Amino acid sequence: MTTRASIRFLRRGRIVELSHVPPMRSVLDWLRLDERARGTKEGCNEGDCGACTVALGTLKNGKLVYEPVNACILLVGQLDGKELITVDDLADGETLHPVQQALVDTHGSQCGFCTPGFVMSLFTLYQQGGAPTRDEIATHIAGNLCRCTGYRPIIEAAQLSCSGKAADRWAKGAKEATRQLAALDDGADVFVGTPESFIARPAQAATLARLAAENPDATIVSGATDVGLWITKQMRQLPKIILTGGVKELHAVESGKDRVTLGAAATYAEATPALASIDADVAEVMRRLGSTQVRASGTVGGNIANGSPIGDMPPMLIALGATLTLRHGAVERSLPLENFSIAYGRQDRKPGELVWRIDVPKLRRNEAFRAYKISKRFDQDISAVMAGFKFTLDGRTISSARIAFGGMAATPKRGAATEAALQGVSLDQPASWATAIDSLAKDFQPISDMRASAAYRIDVAQGLLKKALMEVAGAANTRVLAHRKAVA
Repeated sequence: MTTRASIRFLRRGRIVELSHVPPMRSVLDWLRLDERARGTKEGCNEGDCGACTVALGTLKNGKLVYEPVNACILLVGQLDGKELITVDDLADGETLHPVQQALVDTHGSQCGFCTPGFVMSLFTLYQQGGAPTRDEIATHIAGNLCRCTGYRPIIEAAQLSCSGKAADRWAKGAKEATRQLAALDDGADVFVGTPESFIARPAQAATLARLAAENPDATIVSGATDVGLWITKQMRQLPKIILTGGVKELHAVESGKDRVTLGAAATYAEATPALASIDADVAEVMRRLGSTQVRASGTVGGNIANGSPIGDMPPMLIALGATLTLRHGAVERSLPLENFSIAYGRQDRKPGELVWRIDVPKLRRNEAFRAYKISKRFDQDISAVMAGFKFTLDGRTISSARIAFGGMAATPKRGAATEAALQGVSLDQPASWATAIDSLAKDFQPISDMRASAAYRIDVAQGLLKKALMEVAGAANTRVLAHRKAVA
């Protein structure tokens, strides 16, 4: 087992090796201030607007995959073992990349500030090949905001350029890039800095667990979609950063007969196919979770570990009965996910202990699941209320229920009184649902904030429970039923 004192990544066909990297250095700052490549723009500096989008090439199961990421909240240490591509790289002399040329031809840019980010998001879509639908294009660029051009010409540029098999320099050079990235994967643990200030990216599970246990004051980072804002917006000083993304086993996603098992560093993009197979509502919530850039970087484990009361994943996973495995050094322990959050900002996790694995039971034949996200914006927004419902049925009667909400308390929380009131309720007698719906006001006393008032949250929660019962009872509209059938 070796330790390497440098970050290595592929850039413009050559290996870049950095041995002096401040732990909090973002990829955006490195590009603009160190490399002096200034095509990539700083917009919101919080991973929301997409102006800073770059593409990362990664080997996944031996295949080269290009994904868009927000450079403003991505740390330089996270580049290790990957290929970095920016808008400055795309043109071949005076010849524009097909995506760039399409934006010119469709008049897809006015002020141009957001354009580099759109170019890079569409570059990653171009690399996927095929001919995406308008809805697929809109989903892919939902993390790129434009204030003056309007989205119609941008979508037309995507339809014009992303219409078949990729044929640019990256497609033609994929074999060589794959070879170079494979050579970078040396299995070494990365440690850059001093014992007092460092960025570490262990490649071995034992090294990661030991380093975290020995440095309980270190900040554990998976995708940096949350921690990045600590740096750019809260101006925190984080002298010790330990990255989890270098441990391959923590990216493992297994879909068995009875459950889905996720390593804590599995990104949303990596985890979505398996989790979406559980139910169509899980698929829909994950499609709306963040943006393509956020889903390429952020992790399910990180969403749980940060303990946010408004995280989208915990309510769904709690309703499904997920179990969490934690690791401290060589010792592992498991607990129900619903018991992980103790109070606002507090979790059942000792200093230096890591979220390691998530086990999510699949639905049985007699179980029905529903999940709903309520937010001000449809795409890329924080939930005002997030709800997950699982009903176990005995014919047309609910024998038991698990319900969980986010945004309704200081932590993601189950509704014990409501669950009890649902036992024995008939799906064919809507009048019998009233007691359970009213019980939500006993289980939850939400606060008012910028996203919603307390009264609104209770009204919405009660409406969502009624909606879930109506859908399970068979009153869902044709569009919803057709969507469920198509995803199932």
